Amino acid sequence: MPLYVLLAAACAALSIPLLTVAMVGGDRRGQRRIRQNLAAGLTAQGAGPAATQNRNLLALLERLTLPANRAKLERLHALAGRPAAWSMRRVLLAKPALAIGVGLFGLLLLGARPGGPLLLLVVAVVVLAYFVPDLLLYSRGIERQAAITLALPDTLDQMMIAVEAGLGFEAAMSRAGSNGKGPLAEELIRTLQDMRVGLSRRDAYLALSERTSVPDLRAFVRAVVQADAYGISIAAVLRTQAKEMRLKRRQRAEEKALQIPVKVLFPLMLCILPTLFIAVLGPTVITVTTSF
Repeated sequence: MPLYVLLAAACAALSIPLLTVAMVGGDRRGQRRIRQNLAAGLTAQGAGPAATQNRNLLALLERLTLPANRAKLERLHALAGRPAAWSMRRVLLAKPALAIGVGLFGLLLLGARPGGPLLLLVVAVVVLAYFVPDLLLYSRGIERQAAITLALPDTLDQMMIAVEAGLGFEAAMSRAGSNGKGPLAEELIRTLQDMRVGLSRRDAYLALSERTSVPDLRAFVRAVVQADAYGISIAAVLRTQAKEMRLKRRQRAEEKALQIPVKVLFPLMLCILPTLFIAVLGPTVITVTTSF
């Protein structure tokens, strides 16, 4: 086996512990201070040299993320629903860890076969590896916002029925959140939890609007805030909003249905029609060429 292949395999094996430390490592400095304050007066064991080295390594990896990219990641992480398996800290640590691992592997390839095109390819792959967590969060956020848009009309119908049956708006929201599934039900429960811990209703509704990028949900939140401010009947607001959301959902379905012929045209012309012509005209062309 060539030497550069062995070196590349060893580099890949060494990058696995670095990525593992980035994904499973210790806490941030602020969280460590909070835990120290909460554990004041308790008997704590001092951290060993290995734990100190791990914390220093994690702090170094965390500093490799640019502040602007960190703020963008915060927004993407919020739109993705802040998944428990991918906390913000793990995402920040995974970005430089992936870039460093791919960069080391690329350096080994450059050492075995140096060249300008390979260097450009290695740089492009390193940059792509650095932004892989961003792409994953962006994709997860788009799927989550689409699920919220799809579930919003049915949820408003449930809340309207509950309010007209005599329940308050918060009780109807709680029933819709507990009976429903998906990201919209989670956001409704999160909003109720914000109000239970002391946040005002207006601020809780605005926080719900800020955590999502769905225009329909933001319009509903604005209508609820105005109804709460001016004393408008919430049942009438829910009835109007539910009717409007159902109409918009129907219009979006019709729009997607009208887009299907345009989307099918290019695959039909590039893939299906040439194959059909070959299957239909191919034997005829072969017969004509053999006859003459």
